[in-house]
Amino acid sequence: MIRVLVLLRKAVGYSRRRNGSSICKGLRIQNAATKPAKSPAEEEWKIKRQVLLEKRVRSVDVKEALRLQKENNFVILDVRPEAEFKETHPPGAINVQIYRLIKEWTAWDIARRAAFAFFGIFSGTEENPEFIQSVESKIDKSAKIIVACSAGGTMKPSQNLPEGQQSRSLIAAYLLVLNGYTNVYHLEGGLYNWFKEGLPSESEE
Repeated sequence: MIRVLVLLRKAVGYSRRRNGSSICKGLRIQNAATKPAKSPAEEEWKIKRQVLLEKRVRSVDVKEALRLQKENNFVILDVRPEAEFKETHPPGAINVQIYRLIKEWTAWDIARRAAFAFFGIFSGTEENPEFIQSVESKIDKSAKIIVACSAGGTMKPSQNLPEGQQSRSLIAAYLLVLNGYTNVYHLEGGLYNWFKEGLPSESEE
């Protein structure tokens, strides 16, 4: 009977520590092997975040952003869709949408529209290929910029999000520093928090 128990222990990979406790090597190996791999999007964000950190892009909360705008001539760059910007935005903010409605009607674009519609989204978007060109036409590269979107995202790591949380404003900040903008800040908490805090806003409608 004892011999049978020993053979069973070996079969599942048990070993005994010096303190008498048992561990299962097989289970430990299985846990390591089944750890989910990062998706291509997660790997891409990891690289972008590293660039943002190396370029010393700093995150500021909404009240600090308002102070910087008023006292230090910072420009708030609102990268939300144009329709959202027109509805409400911080006074003096400049809008250049980083994503826009799908414009073309090629077979590929029609397929993308259909894919969005399948999930109930009838205003599918695509990355704005003219984003940097549009920013350059409105904002000098020496300007001090706070990039804002709805959600904000964060570069701060947490237990559940060791690389922080990607957002449209962080992607926009990444593109700006890659294209020669040197004073780029990021609005943490996003414009959702700006409006929630009751900070100044205006509309174009």
